[in-house]
Amino acid sequence: MNTQIDLTPLATPFTALVLAAGRRGAEDSVARLQKISHKCFVTIDGEVMLERVIAALFDSGAIDRVLVSIEDASWLKSSPRLKAWFEDGRVLHAMSQPTLADSIFAAAEAVPDCLPLVITTGDNALHTPELVRDFCDQFLAADQDVAIAFTDQATVDRAIPGSGLNYHQLKDGGWSACNLYGLRNKKALASVETFRGGGQFGKKHWRILKAFGLTTFILYKLKAVTLADMTARTGRGFGLSAKAVVLPYAYGPIDVDNPASFHLSERLLQERRQSKG
Repeated sequence: MNTQIDLTPLATPFTALVLAAGRRGAEDSVARLQKISHKCFVTIDGEVMLERVIAALFDSGAIDRVLVSIEDASWLKSSPRLKAWFEDGRVLHAMSQPTLADSIFAAAEAVPDCLPLVITTGDNALHTPELVRDFCDQFLAADQDVAIAFTDQATVDRAIPGSGLNYHQLKDGGWSACNLYGLRNKKALASVETFRGGGQFGKKHWRILKAFGLTTFILYKLKAVTLADMTARTGRGFGLSAKAVVLPYAYGPIDVDNPASFHLSERLLQERRQSKG
């Protein structure tokens, strides 16, 4: 992907929230690869995964501080780089809660001036500054309350065949979310209820019915709705406006949630590093 993105700092940069709690602890299949308790702290291609995510956010020029939702602030002193960010006040601790939704609400309560807020997860090892900035630029240029990043299946399949991703099959093709969300205002926090069950809409379609309503569910199952329309319908269900931000990066939807995606991500990171010489 050779898209040229301006990475100069925004005049008013965003706050980002990184969800990094070790919900399965040492039983997580990725954490077990390196015998640690939190998968976000595995080393992937020579770098701690959480550090990669935070660095991509800062290097985008669109983020000036990062809240990390995790059980204990001591994790944010577990490496020299994390400790430096934490002591400089660029990385802040937000106490994680039993659910993703409650963790987001808790972070917003702990830092009341965090909105507008960009949310991602600590296992998106492949995210780059360019991807983050592209999302933030599109979010900033729009006026919807909520923005959700997606990449289309054709883009992924061309560049990374056999990625193992799940897709929402809609009228305008297959789409996979990139674990990148924008909440513009307090009203947008209502959309966080979508994740109270943990997300996984591509794998558990009944959650679409519960979260989005019968009409949208039927349209979804019949592939009779486009991504833009489905996102807008979802927003209206929460009494707000929502935008699908389309990102043309094949690696965007790939996160590290099992050993197969860990090894795929590490291979892609190695290829990326080698291509830069």
